[in-house]
Amino acid sequence: MFLSRRELLKLGTGTAALSLAGVRLPAAWALTAAAKIPIGLQLYSVRHDCEKDLPHVLEAVAGMGYAGVEFAGYYDRTAEQLRDLLKKNGLKCCGTHTQLNALAGDELKKTIEFNQTIGNPYLIVAWMPDAYAQSLDAVKKMAAVYNELAEKLQEQDMFVGYHAHGGDFKKIGDQFAWDLFFAHTNDRVVMQMDIGNCLEAGGDPLGSLRKFPGRSQTIHLKEAGGPPEAVVGEGDVDWAEVFRICETTGGTKWYIVEHERPAGTPLGNVQRCLENLRKMGK
Repeated sequence: MFLSRRELLKLGTGTAALSLAGVRLPAAWALTAAAKIPIGLQLYSVRHDCEKDLPHVLEAVAGMGYAGVEFAGYYDRTAEQLRDLLKKNGLKCCGTHTQLNALAGDELKKTIEFNQTIGNPYLIVAWMPDAYAQSLDAVKKMAAVYNELAEKLQEQDMFVGYHAHGGDFKKIGDQFAWDLFFAHTNDRVVMQMDIGNCLEAGGDPLGSLRKFPGRSQTIHLKEAGGPPEAVVGEGDVDWAEVFRICETTGGTKWYIVEHERPAGTPLGNVQRCLENLRKMGK
């Protein structure tokens, strides 16, 4: 099926360029590319506010215009209570940050049930010991753990993933441990890049995003560089290229804002992040 020039231009410069090159694009692909990627918030950004009054924070976040939230802790709420709070505020759960041991043995079933209740398919491990990144053999052993988890979760239509921190961008030989890990995991292991963490550790987020197409179902939008008060869009990140990759080859289903700089107020900062993303057409 051929797309009109107007339809291609609506898809953005990446697909418009394909049009000029005479490439035919399936209608289903075009519809997917044209759809706006929703924006969620990692609640770790406003964790102290959540500790004081989680219902108020969720109401405020929804009022700002966020479509979802990613949890990093549950603030003494049951899965049913969180489900009801999300529903009340019209929010979706776009992920949970968890520990690897919560996905092991008998704990896995509990974790699956909890996340099914809150409507979350993305079980993202927030941190791993630096030992996994010390050698290629260690990376391969850890990758095998994730591959096994991915296979188990596939039956539930859920995904395991790993979130980027500075230690992931140590070199093993001439490659980043991060890239080696994802080179040895299968396509159902989500590569949750954190743009700011990667850049500040000397990594190459754009290179990794390009190297692993389709793996970035969720991605953390965090600024790097700029003044201390800089939020998303006010530092050194090449956001236009980040978005181009995510919206063409990245397979991205959720943009997730995370902001950790101390300047300003947490809720004020995440509101500014979203406002800047809107200015960038997101």
